[in-house]
Amino acid sequence: MAVALADTAAKFDADRAGEYEKQARIALAGYDACHELSACMLAAALGAGTMASILVVGVGGTAQEIITAAKLEPNWRFVAVDPSQPMLDLAVQRLTASGLAGRAEMRLGYVDDLPADAMFDAATLIGVLHHLPGDEAKNNILKAIAKRLKPKAPLILAANHYAYSSQPLLLAAWGERWRMQGATVEEVKIKLGKILQGADPPPSEAVVISLLRGAGFGPAVRFFGSLFWGAWLARREDTLT
Repeated sequence: MAVALADTAAKFDADRAGEYEKQARIALAGYDACHELSACMLAAALGAGTMASILVVGVGGTAQEIITAAKLEPNWRFVAVDPSQPMLDLAVQRLTASGLAGRAEMRLGYVDDLPADAMFDAATLIGVLHHLPGDEAKNNILKAIAKRLKPKAPLILAANHYAYSSQPLLLAAWGERWRMQGATVEEVKIKLGKILQGADPPPSEAVVISLLRGAGFGPAVRFFGSLFWGAWLARREDTLT
């Protein structure tokens, strides 16, 4: 797992971090809506106005999970981890500009680096899973999160699913979205080529559900979708095997 995570973190260097916020909103139609609904789902699961400690995995870049949820729930505090220093730096800048730096503890590293007794009321894993190569790495990160959640605590999981090449119409529509935002036909080809080489999404929603169940989570509720993207809420089981 360590090698897979390190390789993934290396992709998010200073150059990629610098363009991440703009590119993320183009790549995911409904970027803000997904984050807003994620916050709403967590608030519905935890109860509006409650005190809660939220684990944010892969916060680097926009820190949008924290910014959106913190505005909705003033009593929530956040512990965020990311293995990419440039991406984490960008997230800190966004939180500082939003006046939220005091509500978030930012850590460079992985979920497994957190203290073993650190337990959270909820967690988010948004835009991470499809960057991890192979089922083992995906399973491991979900299991690491489950170990740090209280029983019945909710997890928001959002990521691309379907093998990109298996859905040519969706892939073509994704390219048209880039073209809609001003990319030339040649630039679209380059972007789609990078996408096909640079990620390993679960091949179906059924596999996403299976990964969650294998890591110790109960039934998942899907609440958002956009082309390849899906978002689900699942609760940690009472006991982990």
